[in-house]
Amino acid sequence: MKTKGAPPGYHQITHHDGIFKEYVHDAYKSKGKPLEPTVCPQCGAVFHEGRWQWRHAPLDAHHEICPACHRTRDQYPAGFLTLHGPFFLSHRDEIMHLVHNEEKRERTEHPLKRIMAVEVEEEDGTTLVTTTDIHLARKIDEAIRHAYQGNLEFHYNPEENLLRVNWAH
Repeated sequence: MKTKGAPPGYHQITHHDGIFKEYVHDAYKSKGKPLEPTVCPQCGAVFHEGRWQWRHAPLDAHHEICPACHRTRDQYPAGFLTLHGPFFLSHRDEIMHLVHNEEKRERTEHPLKRIMAVEVEEEDGTTLVTTTDIHLARKIDEAIRHAYQGNLEFHYNPEENLLRVNWAH
């Protein structure tokens, strides 16, 4: 089938031209702010002063599942961190200790930044860490690179608000 030429004044575009910039759709980001105070019935985080925090919930608090618990329930991570390589295999326990310490440090101030799961592929020793937040995956990566160097690749998909990090050493 032969395509006709473009009408005068028009030119063919590709998605790389930036003319049709898509809206970043994140189904786990609230469309509006929850009423204050609101407590998550699953984890106990409280929405107060415009953000989710760890604090005691008043008895009259509203109830709504927080975005991190929502992602975890749906098994829909925002961050994927893949760790592999000979150095990783020989230092797995110590590196995973660093991963969990970094998550604990971040989660203390930001209840929505959590590790969802840690999966180990027994065949090749690759470990996949999934997170509820793209920034946590990036923070963990920075901590590992700072401590151990290694090779890093990361890919961010803005349309899906998704980060994939691959670290090998």
